[in-house]
Amino acid sequence: MTTQDMLKHIDHTQLKAYAAWDDIVRLCDEAVELGTASVCVPPAYIKRIHDTYGDKVNICTVVGFPLGYSVTGAKVAEVRQALADGCNEIDMVVNIGDVKNGLFEKVEDEIRTIKKECGSHILKVIIETCYLTEEEKIAMCRAVTNAGADFIKTSTGFGTGGATREDVELFKKYIGPGVKIKAAGGVSTREDLEMFLNLGCERVGTSRCMEIV
Repeated sequence: MTTQDMLKHIDHTQLKAYAAWDDIVRLCDEAVELGTASVCVPPAYIKRIHDTYGDKVNICTVVGFPLGYSVTGAKVAEVRQALADGCNEIDMVVNIGDVKNGLFEKVEDEIRTIKKECGSHILKVIIETCYLTEEEKIAMCRAVTNAGADFIKTSTGFGTGGATREDVELFKKYIGPGVKIKAAGGVSTREDLEMFLNLGCERVGTSRCMEIV
């Protein structure tokens, strides 16, 4: 796989709390130059990016990030504002507390609600694998599939661990045929990137794109 082929699968990411506009401009300029799949940015920057770059960059943002325990109504409001501001893709965090309490149907219902709000826009569901048991990960594969989301995503990058080969292989075994995989968290080398793409990930999220390529 060539570098250019790999870049088409990268969500070029800048989600640090202290990210300034100069950081966002650098990210977007790099995305335009390299041809990455998207830029993944804080919601507060969506409108300014859209006004500045138009259709030159595909804008992705995060919802319920990074802890996931916002109420569903708050997540819906975030999605509505993000789409109104010019965002195309949403990466939402599930309510991890609900997962740990075994409330899998409730989590599925929330994902379904958010997907309905997204409409034709891509929804990626972050399950934060580092906090879950294998049983809970399998339950989330089923919830994401049943709710009609487009992607299951490993991690926020803000938890205690990131994407692993084992989790991606588990996803492949239990997700439905319409669900794609995004690996994120700790992807810092070309070898990491190649591994996840060769495992079948459609997207890889990383803040180290320039170092990798």
